[in-house]
Amino acid sequence: MKNKYIYADDFSKWIQDFMRQDSASGIILIFAALLALLMVNSPLSWVYDGLLSTPVEIRIGGLQLAKPLLLWINDGLMAVFFMLIGLEVKREFLEGELSRADQIVLPGLGAIGGMLVPAAIYYALNADDPLALNGWAIPAATDIAFALGILSLAGSRVPVSLRVFLMALAIFDDLGAIIIIAIFYTADLSFYSLVLAFTMIATLVILNVMHVTRLSAYVIVGIILWIAVLKSGVHATLAGVVLGLMIPISDPKDETRSPLRDVEHGLHQWVAFLILPIFAFANAGVSLSGLSIGDLMDPVPLGIAAGLFIGKPLGIMLFCGGAILLGFAKLPTRANWFGLFATSVLCGIGFTMSLFIASLAFEQTGEDALIIGDRLGILLGSGLSAVVGLLLLKWFNPSTDKNIKAH
Repeated sequence: MKNKYIYADDFSKWIQDFMRQDSASGIILIFAALLALLMVNSPLSWVYDGLLSTPVEIRIGGLQLAKPLLLWINDGLMAVFFMLIGLEVKREFLEGELSRADQIVLPGLGAIGGMLVPAAIYYALNADDPLALNGWAIPAATDIAFALGILSLAGSRVPVSLRVFLMALAIFDDLGAIIIIAIFYTADLSFYSLVLAFTMIATLVILNVMHVTRLSAYVIVGIILWIAVLKSGVHATLAGVVLGLMIPISDPKDETRSPLRDVEHGLHQWVAFLILPIFAFANAGVSLSGLSIGDLMDPVPLGIAAGLFIGKPLGIMLFCGGAILLGFAKLPTRANWFGLFATSVLCGIGFTMSLFIASLAFEQTGEDALIIGDRLGILLGSGLSAVVGLLLLKWFNPSTDKNIKAH
């Protein structure tokens, strides 16, 4: 009996140590995606499909929200994820790595190039199909949690500046994705819902300007905002971004307290270890039955995979390299050109954000070929970017520090 408790304590300690690792969230994301693939391509596929299509309804008087479980995950849980993005963006711009102009130039330009070139590659391969063109933004995204997790596997030989560069570029990527979703993936608009949404946004601004730090006030207004945005035709996750940006970073009555940091700290593990894995599990399931290598050469999966694996590093290096050579920016501290290139390859890990944009682009079309094709392209492009990026960092020295020996 004593040994049983010892083993339980050891297992608990192992779990705690694992959760503290930078790579933990990325590993769990991979596991969730693989589990979805295994279930869909096994006799348990009916369980997977039945679970995600389960109707879930909330009704309060005349207000009714009825959606299958998959959409509650994509519209509801992902709103929390986007709220965390809003919090991180605000903190980084006010007092973090993006608070100075010279820190913004290189990752900002890299993000622009890393979005334009993949989108151009996808567009060129799908120009003849108007329906497929709706997915042009899919390869433009970077999964910050996944990419940073893979980068951490390379160990201390990677300069801290490259991690900061990757994180800052991914944040700009997220901002770009938010703008793209707001402009290009908006359904028919409801005037009255939009009026209510703008009223809630104005209320959040007033709360912020009046230095209200009671988080419950923001949560209540935020829930109403989410419902209004959901009903308006604008994607509901944008409500999460707005709410994150409105939460104050400091408390005038208590200098030691930061409401923003408190919420960010409280949400981080829930998002990394529960919300994103659930999203990955719900969206990565694709049936491989009857598929061949030739199917990967179809324009949609090929455009996404090529955009992520080739377009991302090409766009980042073109824009960053040009800025460095022209004197507008400098290489990250202690990093060499090869380290910058290897890190840009990791930016091709789109995964979560790419899957999310793909769900907006194609789920409503009902075209199975497009839905399956986008997931194949995302899995292939993200997988290649992760493996090749990690191998490059492992095999070659990404740092100018001569004391670091290549493995």
